[in-house]
Amino acid sequence: MEETVGRIPLIGEKAPSFVAKTTKGIIRFPDDYKGKWVVLFSHPGDFTPVCTTEFVAFQKRIEEFRKLNCELVGLSIDQVFSHIKWVEWIREKLGVEIEFPIIADEVGRIAKTLGMIHPSKATNTVRAVFIIDPDGVIRAIMYYPQELGRNMDEILRAVKALQISDREKVAMPANWPNNELIGDKVIVPPPTDEKAAKERLKAYECFDWWFCYKSVSRG
Repeated sequence: MEETVGRIPLIGEKAPSFVAKTTKGIIRFPDDYKGKWVVLFSHPGDFTPVCTTEFVAFQKRIEEFRKLNCELVGLSIDQVFSHIKWVEWIREKLGVEIEFPIIADEVGRIAKTLGMIHPSKATNTVRAVFIIDPDGVIRAIMYYPQELGRNMDEILRAVKALQISDREKVAMPANWPNNELIGDKVIVPPPTDEKAAKERLKAYECFDWWFCYKSVSRG
């Protein structure tokens, strides 16, 4: 991977390409995951309590992610032997087998490219999450400080919601599928002219012509 200078990638842009060592061997990202969704996430360091709870939490949900055609990929600036030893510790002490690869970004090039470095804490990576679609496009970005562990159910929810949004061409309400106004229903895109605004009141459930919603399959 060449050294990248400039701003970090944004939502809607292609994920940066790189080749990296991982606990599962060399990966070529995102080419090796073409056709799949990916949750690429960084952690501050191996053998740390919060990161350990996060890895166990991700692993406990790995089958749910896979049902969504979504793979998990971890990353930190630790060396690959440290990752391997930590994974062994988790298996031996906690009884959890970490199945997803962990990138060893030893010189921090990938982390710098993705804006994962914590500026006030040397070279440690923040808790960043990039949700990347099957075309290699970044669809969501989440950043958490070192002291705050992530909510894996929210990351899983985001992947599900993005997939439904793509399939149905709709928008997803707050707290979906438990929205306070429309429950697990989804929001129909706004009309493009006056005629469509009137017709949609007959076609959908609506609070008004600009706020209409409908039920969709989650499958």
